[in-house]
Amino acid sequence: QVQLVESGGGLVQPGGSLRLSCAASGNIVRIKNMAWYRQAPGKQRELVAAITSGRITNYADDVKGRVAISRDNAKNTVSLQMNSLKPEDTAVYYCNADRIVTPSGSVLNNWGQGTQVPVSS
Repeated sequence: QVQLVESGGGLVQPGGSLRLSCAASGNIVRIKNMAWYRQAPGKQRELVAAITSGRITNYADDVKGRVAISRDNAKNTVSLQMNSLKPEDTAVYYCNADRIVTPSGSVLNNWGQGTQVPVSS
C-alpha cells in the first residue's frame, strides 16, 4: 500500500505565497514522476507542475514564473512553492505519484486526498 498525504493548503490573499507539500509512504522502491494537479469548482482537473526523478520539470503555461516544483527522492516528497497567487488559482490541489515501483515489482499510480487553496481577500 502506498499513500500520499498533502499539507500546506489554506486561505491566502491575492499576491500572496503558499507552499504545498506531499509525502508518499508505504512500500516504495522508487517513484518516477511526481506532480501537482488542481481542480477548480466546475472545471476538470488539470496539471499544474510535474517533476521526474531526474528533476526534469514541466509547468502549465498559466503558472510559469510563479510556481516552482521540487522533490526529495530519498524522502519521497514533492513540494510546490506558489507565489503571486491570483483568485483564479483557487482550487483543490492534488498530489500525484506515477510509476511507483514496489518491492514486489508492482508499478502504481496514486493520488493524494487533495488540499484546498482559496485565494481571496
